[in-house]
Amino acid sequence: MGHSVSPVLVLPPTFEQHHNGFGVQCVHPRLSWRFSCSKEQIRNWKQTAYDIAISSNSTEPGQVFHVESEDNVLVPWPNSEPLNSRARRFVRVRCYGKYSLFDGRDNDSDHESVTEWSASSLLEIALLRNSDWKGSMITVSEPWPLGPDLSARPLCFHKRFHLSLKDGMIDRGRLYATSYGVYSVRINGRKVGDHCLAPGFQSYHKRLHYQIYDIKDLLVTPGWNKIEIDVAAGWFASATSWARKRFTYGQKLGVLLQLEIWAADSSLPILVNTDASWSVSNTPLVSSEILDGEIFDQSLSVGSKLDDAFSVRESPLAVSRLISPEAPPVRVVERLEAKDIFKSRSGSAVIVDFGQNIAGRICVKQVQKPAGSRITFRHAEVIQDGEIMCRPLRTAKARDIIICDGRELLDWHPQHTFHGFRYVEIAGWSPDDKNCPLTKACIVAEVMHTDMLRTGWFSCSNDDVNRLHENALCSIKSNFLSVPTECPSRDERFGWTGDLNIIAPTANFLYDTAGMLGNWLQDLYLDQMEGTEYWRQGVVPLFIPNFLLRNGDGGHGWDPMPNGVWGDAAVMVPWGLYRMSCDVSFLSRQYDSMVKYLENGVTRGQDGLWDPEQWQFGDWLDPRAPQNDSGRGTTDGTFVADCFLIASTQIAGKVAAKLAKPVDSSRFRDAALRLVHAWRDKYLTAAGLVVPDTATALSLALSFDLLPECGDNSIKAQAAARLFRLVRLNDFKLTTGFVGSAFLSRALTQSGGVELAYAMLFQKKCPSYLYPITMGATTTWERWDSMLPDGTVNPGSMTSFNHHALGSIANWMHADVGGLEAIEPGWKVFRVKPQPNKELSWADTAFESRYGRIELRWTLKGDLFRMRLRVPPNSTAVVSLPSDGRESEVGKREAKEQRFGSGEYDLRCQFVQTQWPPKALLPPWGRAEF
Repeated sequence: MGHSVSPVLVLPPTFEQHHNGFGVQCVHPRLSWRFSCSKEQIRNWKQTAYDIAISSNSTEPGQVFHVESEDNVLVPWPNSEPLNSRARRFVRVRCYGKYSLFDGRDNDSDHESVTEWSASSLLEIALLRNSDWKGSMITVSEPWPLGPDLSARPLCFHKRFHLSLKDGMIDRGRLYATSYGVYSVRINGRKVGDHCLAPGFQSYHKRLHYQIYDIKDLLVTPGWNKIEIDVAAGWFASATSWARKRFTYGQKLGVLLQLEIWAADSSLPILVNTDASWSVSNTPLVSSEILDGEIFDQSLSVGSKLDDAFSVRESPLAVSRLISPEAPPVRVVERLEAKDIFKSRSGSAVIVDFGQNIAGRICVKQVQKPAGSRITFRHAEVIQDGEIMCRPLRTAKARDIIICDGRELLDWHPQHTFHGFRYVEIAGWSPDDKNCPLTKACIVAEVMHTDMLRTGWFSCSNDDVNRLHENALCSIKSNFLSVPTECPSRDERFGWTGDLNIIAPTANFLYDTAGMLGNWLQDLYLDQMEGTEYWRQGVVPLFIPNFLLRNGDGGHGWDPMPNGVWGDAAVMVPWGLYRMSCDVSFLSRQYDSMVKYLENGVTRGQDGLWDPEQWQFGDWLDPRAPQNDSGRGTTDGTFVADCFLIASTQIAGKVAAKLAKPVDSSRFRDAALRLVHAWRDKYLTAAGLVVPDTATALSLALSFDLLPECGDNSIKAQAAARLFRLVRLNDFKLTTGFVGSAFLSRALTQSGGVELAYAMLFQKKCPSYLYPITMGATTTWERWDSMLPDGTVNPGSMTSFNHHALGSIANWMHADVGGLEAIEPGWKVFRVKPQPNKELSWADTAFESRYGRIELRWTLKGDLFRMRLRVPPNSTAVVSLPSDGRESEVGKREAKEQRFGSGEYDLRCQFVQTQWPPKALLPPWGRAEF
C-alpha cells in the first residue's frame, strides 16, 4: 500500500533537553520532535518509522537515515561518527504513520501516510573539552578592590583588536564566556546577548557554566573593535546568607572569554582570548551584591574617570570543568508598568506599586537630578500602615542607589542583582520635583527568571481559584531563577532541596524544567559527594549549591544535617523528571546519588527507618506549630521522614530495574518491604489507627500506600474515614504545612472524598487556600497567614510572600479538577479523569507533551457533563467520565476506562453530585470561636 501525504505536521526537532540546538555539549545528541494535527476527522495516528536528514549547510538535502520505530522522544543520533566541538548540522525529520478517518459514526482504519519534512533545526556543538579554550581565566594582580561596604567592587576587563577582513567576509562569530562572579559583555558598546546574571549559580569549584553568543553582527570590519566584560560579585562572592560572609568561593573574581571569528574563505578562526594582555578598570558601580543591591555613581560613567587602575594576571584559582548548560538563561521576560504612586505615611518617601509580586529589578526610563543627589530604591513585598515592610527580608538590604551627576540618565537598571518585590520605596525623587517629577511613565518593573518554556495551563469558572493558580505559577517563576530557590526576597534565596521536592510535580507540569533541574541535580550529586573532613558523603545538603559548607575557616558553615523529604529530593526529583520527559539519562546520571543517599545519607534506627534522635523539618510550617519553631508541628517529623524514606526506597528499586540492574532492584524492593512492615509495627495501633492522628499523617499513609487493605473495613478504609472526619472537624480549614498540603487534596480525592477537597478549596477563612486571595496576594505565601486578617505581617521569622511550596495545590487542580495526569513516562499514555463540582461550570486544562498539545475542556450544565478532548498524534488517552453509572458516550458504566488514540473527541455523560455541600462537624453553637 502506498503512502499518501499525511495530515499530521512534524515540528522542528530539538536536541537533548535544550530548547534549541545552540551549544549542545554532546557528541551523539538525541533528537525529539512533536506533532501537530488540525483536522478533526484524523484519529489514532501512530508513527511507524521516520527519516532524519542531516546536512552541513541549509542548502543541501543532506544524508537521510531511515529508522523503523514508533519513538519520537530522545531517539539516538543516527550517525555513528561522533561530532566534534563547534560542529554544525542542519537536521530535519519526516515520519511515516497509520491513522483512521472518523466520519461522525465509525472509524475507518488502516490509512498510511508520510508527513512533509519538518523545518530544519540548526545543531551547533559546544566546546566539548577544557582544552578547546585557548585563553586563561584572568583577574587582577592586586587584592580585589572593595566598595565602601567591603563588598567586591565590580570591574571591567577590556581589550581592543583589529579586524582586516573585508565587509561581508565574516561567516560567523562566536563568543564563549564565563566568570567567577556574574558578568555582562559589550562589543563596540553594544550589549552581547540578553542573558542576565550569567553564568548563574552553581558549585563553581566543581562545574562552571559558560555561555555562547552569536556576535557576528556586532563586529566592525575592517577596523578596530573593543570588547568589554564587566564582572561583579554575584553568588560567587556576595554576602549571600544571614551569615553575611563574603568571598565564599574565592578572594578574587575572574573572567574567561574566547572570541572566534570565522572568515568565509578560512578553515581556522581569528581568536581573541583573555590573557595578561587585557586591561582592567573600575566601573560606575561602586557596589553590587545579590542580596543588598547596587550603588551606581553616574559621575564614574565618564570615560576619563575609569582609567586603568590595576594590572591583569592569570587567576590563581583552577578552572573546574566547563559546561554549556542545558538550562535556558535567566532573562527579562516581562515588563510591568507602575499601577500607583503614593506618599508613604511618614511622608519621607514615595511608594510605587507594580500590582504584582515578582523577582526582578526596576528600570528607570528617564531621570535627571543635580550632581550629588542620591536616589534610593528600597524593595518590599508588602506594605503595612502605609510604609513598606522590610522586616521579612531580615538582613537583605534589597536596595539600589543612583548617585546623580546632573546629566540625564536613560534606561538605567541594576546590572548584576535581583530583588523580590511588589512595592518600591523611592527617597530623593518624587512627583513634586519641579524639574524632573516622578511619574508612572518614569519607572517599570522587569520580571526575571530562568526562561523555561511554558508547558501547562489551567483555568476555570471561579475567579478566586484562577487567582490561586496564577499565584502558584508566579511563585514558581519567581523562584526558578538560575537555581530553584525558596524565595527571591530575603537573606536566603537558597536552592532548598525539600521545597523543590514538594513543588516539583507542579512545576514540571507548568514549565519545561528538564534542562534547569537536570543541571541543578548534577550539582546536588557533586555537593553530596563532597570529600572533606567537614562532610559525610551521601548526605544530601539542605540546599544546592551547598555554599554554607563548613571549610575550616573558624566556624562558618553548617555540618551535615541528614533530613527526610529534603534528602529524598536526590531520588524523587530525577524520578519525576524521568516520568515527565521519558529521559532515562536523569536516572542513570543520578543513580549513584540515589544509592549513596539511601546507603549513607540516612541516619537510621535499629528498624531501618529514620533514627528518632535525628531532628527533622517534617511538615514544615504546620499552621499549628509555634510561631518561631516551624518544625514542631502536630505531625512528628520522624513520621514524615519515614514515609518519604519508604517511597524513595521503592523508587530506587524501579530505577534499578529500568537501568537493568537486577541485583540492586531486588535489594531495594526487599528493603522497601521490610521498611513497610517496620512502619506498620511502629505507627499502627492494634485497633488499626494511624499514630499520629493528623491530616498530614493520614494523607501520607494513604498517598504512599502504606496501609493494609482487605475488605470494606480495612485499615486503609478506616484511615480514609478518619481523614474525612478530621477535615470536617476543622471546618474545611487547613492544618497542614509544606508536606501535608502537597498530598491532602489528592489523598481525599483518591479515597472517595473529592467533595471534601472541593470544600477545602472554596474555604476562605484563615488558614485556607483562598484566604491569601482575600488579602490581595499575587503570589503564594510561605505561611497560610503570612499576613494576618488585620493587615499586619505575621511576626514569625519565616514570613515570605513569594514562596512556592504551598502552591502545590495546583498539582491537584491539573490532575483532578482538570483531569490530566501521565500514566507512562513522557505522556505517551496519559489519564483523563476530571472530577467536576457543581460550584464550577467549566474548567480548561492543557499540556504541551513530548508528543504534542493535549487539550481538555469540560462544562457542566445542570446534570449534563460535556468534555472536549484533544489527544496528540502518537499518544493515547485513558479516559474515565464522571458518570453516575448510567450509559454514556463512552459506552461504559461506573466511569469505566476506555482508551482513545489521537484525535478530537466530544464526550458526554450525566453527572449527579450528591452530598454537596458537605457538612462540617461543628458544636451545637456553630462556627463561633472561643
